[in-house]
Amino acid sequence: MKTVKEMKFDKSMMDIYRRAKNECNYNANRYLGMLLDHGGLKTAKILINASNVSDGYTALWERQRLDLTVEALILNSEWDEYFTDEEKDIARKRLIEYKYDFSAI
Repeated sequence: MKTVKEMKFDKSMMDIYRRAKNECNYNANRYLGMLLDHGGLKTAKILINASNVSDGYTALWERQRLDLTVEALILNSEWDEYFTDEEKDIARKRLIEYKYDFSAI
């Protein structure tokens, strides 16, 4: 059984999908499938621990919307307990590499 906070994280992950679709005209079908299959936390762990950024990350970068990436979401201190320092470092490095404006977090 998920905690209230885990359900809130799931909602935040789904919000990324909805906002990308509504604000950027980006339909992240694979991401949505992952959310439906695995839930938000496992999906975030899969994506952050992948050796490269996802196609969705690249698509959001092309649209200048890295604020809608899982990497940006997990750096929100609200979710600190769910991610290791190493995972947060991966997220931070990816965002730095793609010239993300951290004032948005």
